[in-house]
Amino acid sequence: MVPNPRLLDGDAAVLGRAAALNALYGGLPPQEIIARALAEDLGGVAAVSSFGADSAVLLHMIAGVDPGLPIVFLDTGKHFGETLDYRDALAADLGLTDIRVVTPDEAALSRIDPTGKLHETDTDACCNMRKVEPMARGVAPFGAWFTGRKRFQASTRAEMPVFEMVGPRIRINPLAGWGTADLADYMRRHGLRENPLVAYGYLSIGCFPCTQPVKAGEDARSGRWSGQAKTECGIHLTGLERSLTDSAL
Repeated sequence: MVPNPRLLDGDAAVLGRAAALNALYGGLPPQEIIARALAEDLGGVAAVSSFGADSAVLLHMIAGVDPGLPIVFLDTGKHFGETLDYRDALAADLGLTDIRVVTPDEAALSRIDPTGKLHETDTDACCNMRKVEPMARGVAPFGAWFTGRKRFQASTRAEMPVFEMVGPRIRINPLAGWGTADLADYMRRHGLRENPLVAYGYLSIGCFPCTQPVKAGEDARSGRWSGQAKTECGIHLTGLERSLTDSAL
């Protein structure tokens, strides 16, 4: 990966560091990626988790290395109650001791979405306010963070590296190369608790107004923003990078 000459020196350094880490550790098993990343001086590391359909896999791996690692959970105010209950139960199962809940800015909610129905007319604006901006605040104290993203999940993730630059920080995707069979096998072997919504066909779980069960033969993320071209909320796209590099943070 050759740094773009238009990047600032600091950004080029982060890009180079991400590329070097990817070359060193990107092909290792996920548990080793986690352990090696935590042994690096990355300016503090956290993990982000939606406590969704297969979140238990990454969280179980993290708990095996460092159960005290900060886990950032974004409470949008629109979650299924089952997801909130699952978060607490799974954290107890795994012995995770530092769950950090971030929420949308109350002033922004009052100003932009006073009725709570913005998702009905502008899903991008809703996601920006309820997800992208608060998540940027959640990861801002850390130099790097783990995600549970996989390449098979969406076309926007197909070429995703294990270590990647997001503004001045590094995002780490230990499960990037895993598929549905790998995830299911790991869940079975370790007897991990499953989000109860999975049993009802919710294979990718987000906010309740914008999430539907997946029909037989459909892609796992087809139940998110059904009927729209939208496939990502923005947390994993450029919106988060813009928020992270904003002087307000």
